[in-house]
Formats: sequence, C-alpha cells, structure tokens
Amino acid sequence: MRAWRCTAPDSPARLENIELGPPGHGEILIKTAACGLNFADLLMIKGTYQDTPTHPFTLGMELSGVVEAVGEGTDLATGTRVAAFPGQGGLADYAIVPADRVVPLPEGMSFDSAAALQIAYGTSHLALDHRARLQPGETLLVLGAAGGVGLTAVELGKLMGARVIAVARGPEKEAVCRDAGADHYLESDTTDLRAEVKALGGADVVYDAIGGTLSEQAFRACNPEARFLLIGFASGELPRLKPNHMLVKNIDMLGVYWGSYFAFRPEAVTSSLAQIFAWHSQGRIHPHISHRFPLEEALDGLEVLRRREAQGKVVITI
Repeated sequence: MRAWRCTAPDSPARLENIELGPPGHGEILIKTAACGLNFADLLMIKGTYQDTPTHPFTLGMELSGVVEAVGEGTDLATGTRVAAFPGQGGLADYAIVPADRVVPLPEGMSFDSAAALQIAYGTSHLALDHRARLQPGETLLVLGAAGGVGLTAVELGKLMGARVIAVARGPEKEAVCRDAGADHYLESDTTDLRAEVKALGGADVVYDAIGGTLSEQAFRACNPEARFLLIGFASGELPRLKPNHMLVKNIDMLGVYWGSYFAFRPEAVTSSLAQIFAWHSQGRIHPHISHRFPLEEALDGLEVLRRREAQGKVVITI
C-alpha cells in the first residue's frame, strides 16, 4: 500500500509502498477514505511533537474509512463506516487502529467531515466544556480563530451561548470567523490587542492555540476569575505569562492536550465525541474544509498548513 513515511527526525516525508499485515487482537484494519491534517503533523516531521512516534512511522493522526477486517476481541462488522484517531498512520491506503480508537459514523456524515472534526472539535469541546466550564453570556476570546482548532472554538463557543471575539489575520479570515458565529473580529497584528479586548468588556475565557506575544496581550485582557486555555503554540514561541498577575486576578491557567485523555480518562473523550456527533447530525455544527488534496499531494496540504493559508481544516482524500 501507499503511505507517507517519516524515517528520521527533520527529514522530508516520502510516499512509499509498504507491506501491512492483518490486524491483531483488539485491532481493526480500515480502508482509508480521508485523513485530516493537523499542525502536529508538521511538528512530527521535525521530531519536536510531544507524541512523535518511533521512526519509521506513517503520518496522519485522524482518519475515516470502512472496516476491512477485524482482529480477535473486536465487535465491529466489516463494511462499517468509521472514524478513528490512531495518532499516526492515516496518510495511507489502509490503517490498523486499536479498536478503542474507532467510532462508527452517524448516518449521513461524510468521510471528509468525519476526518475533519475529531481532533479540532474534540479539542475545542473538551477545552470549553470540560476544562473551562464556559457559561452562557461569558466572553470567549479565540486566538488563531480561523485555523483548524480555532474555528471550531468560535463555532462551539457560540453554540454554547458565549459572546465570541475572534482574532485572526485578514478580511477573508474575518468572513470565515463571522460565518462560524463570531460576534467581534480583531486583527492579530493590531497594535494593542489588550486595549481592543478590554474595550469590548474583557475576556472570561481565552482559547490560545498561538502562544508568543499574542498570548501575553490576551492574558492582560483577562477579567478576574478568567480561564486561560493553553491549546498550542503555532507561533513557535512560548508565552511569558506572569504568575503574580494570575494570583492577583484569580486567573486559572488550563492546559489542554486532547490526545492524552485516551490514556487517563477516555470516557471524557467518548462522551465529548458523542455530543459532537449529535450536534453534527442535528445540523448545528458544520466542519469547514478549505483545502482538499489527493494522497499523492499530501505534502502540498502540509505546506498550506505551514504557510497558514488554511481556513478550518485541510483534508487528504484517499
């Protein structure tokens, strides 16, 4: 089968033909239909992601497809349409995935949508609902609001009853954020983000996938008892946040790494995904896919992420 392989840290990924054996006990073989790309894929190529697999490995953290074969100890039938989060292996014709990382698709959900919503919506829902306890009427400030996870935070925040301030760059991204439900839009390269957010009443919850100086400005715009969600550091810089200010303003700093919940609290992920799938079935959320590429052009999709040209998700169709 074809697979995009990483053989060494900071080496280019290459499309190779490799052999794939049958699924083992508790495993499922999936014929891949679509794979969602994530910023973490770029970090894996560099070898700097916190969960970079042992080399060599196949890229692709989340996928959708059809069950081709099952190992012992699994109860999914062949032919079942599924989504899966293996953490690796999605950029290939087939993937072997642990059964506890696989969920059947609701009727009517497309493979593209299924590949696009797991990590992005899963991260945002777990962050806003489970970690931040976002309440109706609160103000949610989203940094990187037009990106893969940021746009879902805008959409879910509005669905959960918050007033949403979206921060991104450019008029095209403003249109996407407002379509997702943003009440206000601010340019990320503004001279004084803190002042602009404070003028809008300050932030009760900050959703930060960017890091760097933008995080520092957002932190200074927090209201007392705000919750600051650390999602990622797409800027490549860690924010320098002052703990004495956290103390004085009673601000909570909350780290959110969705993938780790499978190890210590998987029920939080499964219940969250059940809610997300239900909202999708009800037509209340709409995964935004700005770019699609075939498997052989997956590097072009990753380059879109690298250049920050994506609005929402980039999906590889297989």
